[in-house]
Amino acid sequence: MSSRLFVGSLVHCNKKRELLVIKQAAVLVENGKITDVIVNPNLSTIKADHVTYLNEHEFLIPGLIDCHTHAVQFPNLGLGYDRNLLDWLEKYTFPLEKKYVDENFAKHVFKTVVKRTLDMGTTTACYFASLYGKACMELAQAVSKYGQRAFIGKVNMNIDRDDGYCENTVDSIKNTVQFVDDINALNNPLIKPIITPRFALSCDMKLMIELGLLAKNKNLRIQTHISENLDEIKAVLNMFKDYTSYASVYNAAGLLTDKTILAHAIYLTDSEIALVRQNDTAVIHCPSSNTCLKSGMCDVRKLISQGLKVGLGTDVAGGQSSSMVEAMRSALAVSNNLATIKNDYISLDYKEVFYMATLGGAISLGIDEEVGNLMPGKQFDALVINMNVNDSPIDNLMSYTLEEQLQRFIYSGDDRNILEVYVSGRKVK
Repeated sequence: MSSRLFVGSLVHCNKKRELLVIKQAAVLVENGKITDVIVNPNLSTIKADHVTYLNEHEFLIPGLIDCHTHAVQFPNLGLGYDRNLLDWLEKYTFPLEKKYVDENFAKHVFKTVVKRTLDMGTTTACYFASLYGKACMELAQAVSKYGQRAFIGKVNMNIDRDDGYCENTVDSIKNTVQFVDDINALNNPLIKPIITPRFALSCDMKLMIELGLLAKNKNLRIQTHISENLDEIKAVLNMFKDYTSYASVYNAAGLLTDKTILAHAIYLTDSEIALVRQNDTAVIHCPSSNTCLKSGMCDVRKLISQGLKVGLGTDVAGGQSSSMVEAMRSALAVSNNLATIKNDYISLDYKEVFYMATLGGAISLGIDEEVGNLMPGKQFDALVINMNVNDSPIDNLMSYTLEEQLQRFIYSGDDRNILEVYVSGRKVK
């Protein structure tokens, strides 16, 4: 049995959303799993094959969890933010995504995507992959090679398009089943398939119902988009005239479940929030994308107060950065902006977005028994943060408390401050 001991400071959250700041701890990891966390340890009584001592500028945090990103869109980072969502999809996104019929292009991009997100501290990513099953498997191979934890979704779209970027219903289901089987055949416990209807404008009711049944029969999670843009919402209601809301379309299709995540959810009505809560469905906040594409500002405080599970996503390439640190920062900025226009509005604070980027994300994805904080019994998905590296974007000009260092990392740090990255005990950076 291989064991490793980490000695130093750590910061994480519990399920009460409390920030736990531990100045001196010993974290014992055996075969990738945390077996003990000892506060103010007597090191002479702890045995391990390898011991890592963190210095005074370093601390452990849980690995960051990106609950919504599009692996295929990484080449478009920084492009098209002069447009709104639907125009952006047509001008930039769909033409790029068609390129993944070329498996060599897919392999080239996805190698970089996985390495980049790991470098950014994303130990778990929930990916929209490609319409094409073979390209999706190139992403899975890259995730497996570099050791990330991931949900990977083959995108489903069956509404006819002039450019042919779609599938018929029979092929969509057949290819999705094949993709699920191919992922399971990898036999990698870190990689799971996730059912992925793109959004209601790309899928008819028949396909969505079949995807919902597939998810139910195979006990799979579901990801899609909802209420990101006002024109999108109008188009959905025009397309599905028998339904009173966007959420009710998904509910009728069997896509609102306790294993579903809904990206964006900016404009959910009170009745939709109630419907989402009733089904124990999670919402993924994508503040960078919502800002870049001028979609709107999501009132996350309201969603949380209504009892919804809320995670955080970068939503590349709608969002301008693959960094979850940037996503936390963007969530804070959006919340602060809402506070300027809403009376008595209480902004999110850095502790809350840190929770969303770690344990909140794990809860949203249903993996909080495995990851999300650094508790005994969980997998060791963790980052070593160093606020005093030579090329740090922020300087230590006086002494700071551990909690202040976390705050400074969230507001002003970046990947240069992420010294090491571990997934299931394996060092991947």
